[in-house]
Amino acid sequence: SDETFATLIGEAEKYLNYPYVWGGSNPSTAFDCSGFVYYVMRANGINDLPEGIEISHADDVVDMHDDPASVIHKRKNSSMIIGLKMLADGQGDAFISAGSTGALLTGATLLVKRVKGIRRAAMGPGMPNKAGGKTILLDCGANAECTPEFLLQFGLVGSIYAKKCLGVENPKVGLLNIGAEDTKGTPLQKEAFALLQQAGEKGLINFVGNTEARDVPLGAVDVIVCDGFSGNVLLKSIEGTAMFMGSLMKHKIFKRNFFSKIGYLFCKPGVDEVMGMLDYRTIGGTQFLGISKPVIKAHGASDALAFRNAVRQAMEASQADFSAELEKGLAALTEKEPTE
Repeated sequence: SDETFATLIGEAEKYLNYPYVWGGSNPSTAFDCSGFVYYVMRANGINDLPEGIEISHADDVVDMHDDPASVIHKRKNSSMIIGLKMLADGQGDAFISAGSTGALLTGATLLVKRVKGIRRAAMGPGMPNKAGGKTILLDCGANAECTPEFLLQFGLVGSIYAKKCLGVENPKVGLLNIGAEDTKGTPLQKEAFALLQQAGEKGLINFVGNTEARDVPLGAVDVIVCDGFSGNVLLKSIEGTAMFMGSLMKHKIFKRNFFSKIGYLFCKPGVDEVMGMLDYRTIGGTQFLGISKPVIKAHGASDALAFRNAVRQAMEASQADFSAELEKGLAALTEKEPTE
């Protein structure tokens, strides 16, 4: 009940700032993660975990400064690696972590494995757009350097994800570029354009051509394809612009004088709705697309609301399992045209 939950939270807050101590299970020794959970529960007369919840002990943690390539061996007893192994072994349907992005991607790739045929997994956040839906951005940082073949696969992965998880019937796929003309961009964009165009002609994706950055938040496409470096710059630029505009509205409009403050009271529901659309906590996290089972990367500053929505996202991704359809699409990408 809400009352029981509030009591548990109140007990837990007594021990904020206690150090992490492996094997610790009470205030005199400090706590590790499982020891802390069990102590708080038992202190309130709860001796068993709720149905459907289990705790697997982990006595190590992946540090943000750890080399992602070494965590599987050096941090094999960490919660991240133990959890990914459990997912790979079928002891779970999805995995969520707010830890190191590089370590999580490496662990997911080596332990959970990529979908057959996938060259690189990509981070594919869904960004709200003016059209009222979401635009899937692939990649937003997992692969700073890409080949044209990677971008081709990103287009297919994003298209299938938009169909299965977002319910978009015929997702429009665009290639991020500095202009809409076919000849724009570096050799990477030009070669990727040709490959995506061929995939469109085969009917595998609905490729609509090059898309400029300004058109992404306007909802011009349902899937925007780019290398991880460009995607991360685009994502952070949109986030920064939203924060800037929010600050302008607050200080230059609503806090300008007494009357503007009164006006804000009438506008508040709409303002809250808009800001909620841009709040990472309401989104949950970003799925690594191309991994055989759902792995969700939550924001490093995630609170209870963010994790709640990350769990919701993981459930939806697991139920919408599109691995089989993705394998079929990848096979079709590599099929050679029949010769006469």
